[in-house]
Amino acid sequence: MRQISIVVVLILVSSVLVYFGLTSLGLLPAEASAQAETIDWLLNIELIAISFLFSIIVVPLIYSLVVFRRKPGEEGEGEDISGNTKIEIIWTLIPLLIVLGLAYLGAWSLGDALKVDPQAMVVEVTAFQWGWKFYYPEYGLTTTELHIPVDKQILFEMESQDVIHSFWVPEFRLKQDVVPGRTTEVRITPIEQGNFTLRCAELCGTSHSYMNAPVVVVSADEFENWAQEQIALIPEDTGPNADRGEILANQNGCVACHSWDGSVLVGPTWKGLFGSEVELADGTTVVADEEYIKESILEPNAKIVAGFPQNAMPQYTLSDGEVADLIEFIKTLQ
Repeated sequence: MRQISIVVVLILVSSVLVYFGLTSLGLLPAEASAQAETIDWLLNIELIAISFLFSIIVVPLIYSLVVFRRKPGEEGEGEDISGNTKIEIIWTLIPLLIVLGLAYLGAWSLGDALKVDPQAMVVEVTAFQWGWKFYYPEYGLTTTELHIPVDKQILFEMESQDVIHSFWVPEFRLKQDVVPGRTTEVRITPIEQGNFTLRCAELCGTSHSYMNAPVVVVSADEFENWAQEQIALIPEDTGPNADRGEILANQNGCVACHSWDGSVLVGPTWKGLFGSEVELADGTTVVADEEYIKESILEPNAKIVAGFPQNAMPQYTLSDGEVADLIEFIKTLQ
């Protein structure tokens, strides 16, 4: 009985030390959403369970190796223990109850994280190789930076233009895949103002590691002011507009593959492109006029530029006006 008491005390001491050791590492970023609070609460319970289970296995093992090792001069056989039905039942039922308890807490935590607020603000997210763009239906506004108000649930309705991506802001905790051909959703209620970073958490191609976007959480009044400022910046003219084309190029991630300064990226540079002769993969040449550039945007695999891979550029769905704006912008890069 004395040995058991010592082991029990050592297990409790070890559990406390392991738990505080794990929680002092600072592995998690700040909690910046209501969902993060629920998720971190559950994680804390799991850390307590992990610390105890680690100790209940390791402490008796080490204690037995030290205390019950063969002493110098001992040559006899150890006691033959064939089993103990009572202990076996106990160590089967207790882990089962723990697992069922954690399963219940996990289901409760998931339900709380997915709780629907009927007054949630909708933000439509489009993911593409290799960038993000955000459309605010309430304001008719599209941006490449995610601005959201604090203390208000945001419903993100997400689509991918090409491959599978994954929407993840570490401080918000929740992560959701963005799948081509369907709309996926995630609800997040930010509770801390500040600047964060949206990351793609799914390996999606050459520039996956650069597929980040700024996330700015501000007060409701600051958000409203920002939205009105952005709306005021939208050009009112209806003809081709280079400034509008530059905004479109940023929103659709064109700069990730096509440089504007002559450097070579995944795709041909746009600098000096308009009006130049372009050598194609089949050995022919073509003049980069408006028709060629329009075809390259809408049907990127129709004519492949020499030295660049096929199927590297996703097919975008753009209006004639948007294509005209992009071409007008490309004309300025001489």
